Amino acid sequence: MSGLLALLDDVVALAKVAAVTLDDAVGQAAKVGTKAAGVVIDDAAVTPRYVTGFAAKRELPIIGRIALGSLKNKLVFLLPAALLLSVFLPSAITPLLMLGGLYLAYEGFEKVLHWVTGPSGTHAAVEKVAALDDKALEEQKIAGAIRTDFILSAEIMAIALANITVPDLVTKAIVLAAVAILITGAVYGAVALIVKADDFGVALARRNGFLSGPVGRALVYGMPPFLQVLSVVGTLAMLWVGGGILVHGLQEYGVSEPEHWLHALSEGVGSVIPVASGVFAWLASATGAAIIGLVAGALTAIVVKIVSVPFAGSNA
Repeated sequence: MSGLLALLDDVVALAKVAAVTLDDAVGQAAKVGTKAAGVVIDDAAVTPRYVTGFAAKRELPIIGRIALGSLKNKLVFLLPAALLLSVFLPSAITPLLMLGGLYLAYEGFEKVLHWVTGPSGTHAAVEKVAALDDKALEEQKIAGAIRTDFILSAEIMAIALANITVPDLVTKAIVLAAVAILITGAVYGAVALIVKADDFGVALARRNGFLSGPVGRALVYGMPPFLQVLSVVGTLAMLWVGGGILVHGLQEYGVSEPEHWLHALSEGVGSVIPVASGVFAWLASATGAAIIGLVAGALTAIVVKIVSVPFAGSNA
């Protein structure tokens, strides 16, 4: 009888440990998930373009396959790599995170540049797409989306790893897995809703009820500008997150002036505006980080252009 009681005590103790670990993991996952907000918004803004031009019945299957590829990227490749990095080379986390921030800043700057000058290479892209049948085009789009997702997922997992404060490996693994599953579900669930919103709007408009008609027409006509707004928000979020990562990384290496500048800007704006001062202070800090991200992205673009000149000449 005493042996059974001892076993029950052990089970209870293990259950308590598991409960504490799970509680820590949930709290950490919520914390690091908010840190990756900019990448998540950009991911949600970019993905709908991969189903453009396909029949409505193929949209959800394509999104589902991209979501599975995204989950595989995070859980099979990036999560083990992140855990190994945290154990054997933790000093590399900040430099890798800064490289990711630089990539986000570069991508954000490229999108801003395209707003100003217009995208390049459009005719070549149209010719390549026209040469593919529907099945081949679908496979190409899915593969391209999963490759793009790998980069964004790597940044999400790096941000998550850098913001996990618990020391034990098990909780880190649970947090990273939770972030991977929750963010993938949120992003591609939102993408599915966005992509099918116009179909839902058409169905409502056809019913032409007192409410269904106006709501349906609003969805049909409102989705294109909504997607444009989402794309702009995603670009600004990339610049904000990328700039913020670079600023915090520089502070880790003793270069604290950008961090102090952002803090002073936030405090100054918050003190001047009495109403909702916290919101405006955050907006000022985010805007400052986005400006830093834009400058960093522009400098990176110049370096990329200079480095690629010899290769461009050899390809010609």
